Amino acid sequence: MTRFEPSPDETFLKRLQTGTILVDFTAPWCDPCKSQEGVLEKIEAIYQGRVLVQRVNIDEHPGVALTLGVQSIPTLILFQQGHELHRFIGLQPIETLLNSIEPILDD
Repeated sequence: MTRFEPSPDETFLKRLQTGTILVDFTAPWCDPCKSQEGVLEKIEAIYQGRVLVQRVNIDEHPGVALTLGVQSIPTLILFQQGHELHRFIGLQPIETLLNSIEPILDD
């Protein structure tokens, strides 16, 4: 999984403007976040080259989380061309993510 180190926060927000990106807001102390990692690795393998999976550690980058209104973790946000399409709060099964990603890639 790609680890993106936004600095400053605007760099990260600008990066969201292109392509399809699933952003995982997480922290090392979050057990549900650790459980979500396996699902995200599968998503990344399935959509290799078509969906970018990015992790954002909220302890290291609280400004990004604040700007995007992330209040709890894990939170996953699916962006396409800078637009937030779906927001998932809490641990998500792979089927939920696949059902949200697949239709937007067919467009």
